[in-house]
Amino acid sequence: MRPVLCLMGNELFDDIKPDAWEVATGIELFHNFTLIHDDIMDKAPLRRGMETVHKKYGESTAILAGDVMQVAAYEHINKIQTTFLHQVLSLFNTTAKEVCEGQQMDMDFEKKEIVIHEEYLKMIELKTSVLLAASLKMGAILGGAGERNQKLIYEFGRKLGLAFQVQDDYLDAFGDPDKFGKQVGGDILSNKKTFLLIHAMETASPDQLTELNRLNIGNAADKVAKVLQLFRDCKVDDWALQLKNKFLDEAFAHLEDVAVLSVRKQPLRELATYLVKREH
Repeated sequence: MRPVLCLMGNELFDDIKPDAWEVATGIELFHNFTLIHDDIMDKAPLRRGMETVHKKYGESTAILAGDVMQVAAYEHINKIQTTFLHQVLSLFNTTAKEVCEGQQMDMDFEKKEIVIHEEYLKMIELKTSVLLAASLKMGAILGGAGERNQKLIYEFGRKLGLAFQVQDDYLDAFGDPDKFGKQVGGDILSNKKTFLLIHAMETASPDQLTELNRLNIGNAADKVAKVLQLFRDCKVDDWALQLKNKFLDEAFAHLEDVAVLSVRKQPLRELATYLVKREH
């Protein structure tokens, strides 16, 4: 998805440049590096329906594999024209640091008793949204976009990333595991403070809140099933879908303001709709 967004960000303003393929490849390598390391930190057994790298080959090999992928990402970005290299590399480096900050916040939240909605929004903006936004903006830079259009396409990507993460949280809890390709309720077992849990704790009755806190202490065999039932009782599933659509509408508003012909924006509209309506 992220390399595709880079190419589409380029194509929104001009024909795809050879440099866009290098940047897109670098983005994909960087993203997969983060996934390998995230899976180690989360102790996740599955990724895309397959054993995670650390599960199959051991943590040391997985750490090194991720490190080499990050180096390879920079090798590809270093191949682009010097005209764009400084601007693209600066954005890439800023984004890479933000993604790491977001992952640290995500881990910190597992130990915090209370995480408020705004804190979680900031975390997913850093962990997920900024890379989507930067992918689009890097492509736009290579396509010759002006500063205002670069900012607008970045904001489109940022809001799309928020909608995407709401859908990801939703699928982790309510998705079909055969389609989603991850362990059902993995976020619940990891005690992650997702949109779903935060909203449930904000809207639960005193008895429901007591039960949620009790379930979050350990990992009983029936933990996932009971938490999911509490989510449904608090109508968290319906709320999450409404929040996702809100972010998607805001993303489309930014895209609409980009100063190019409307027909050039249609592929991005279609991709955005697909990403937040997906079942996997």
